[in-house]
Amino acid sequence: MNPQNDLQRPRLGCGAVIQRADGAILLLLRGRQPEQGHWSLPGGKVDWMETVEHAVVREVEEETGLRVAVERLLCVVDHFEPALAQHWVAPVYVVRMLDAAQVAQVREPEALPELGWFTADALPAPLTTSARRALAELSMAH
Repeated sequence: MNPQNDLQRPRLGCGAVIQRADGAILLLLRGRQPEQGHWSLPGGKVDWMETVEHAVVREVEEETGLRVAVERLLCVVDHFEPALAQHWVAPVYVVRMLDAAQVAQVREPEALPELGWFTADALPAPLTTSARRALAELSMAH
């Protein structure tokens, strides 16, 4: 460990892959760094003494209003942002909506100004590091 910069430690995030019955995946446009202007999966920071699974459910509801349940771990993403002196470790989970009639909404417009459902053959660009990795893992699983 580098004693000169004790604050440079990995941070823990999380992400969720939410897929509709037609196969479309929910993505959100990031309005802030890191990766501002990129399309991302719903997710965010894991709070102190919070399980990653709880954080996934909480973050999805805070960002989109959707109530979800965790189905399985899809992958773990290491995301390095040297320019911001950040290193994120982000488990990404496949989750399911508890009610298929729910409608995703922009709930944090300053942080995530736009959302949309996208099929694998019509993904927006650019995608965040986590979204690229998770969608690649998802396509290999099918």
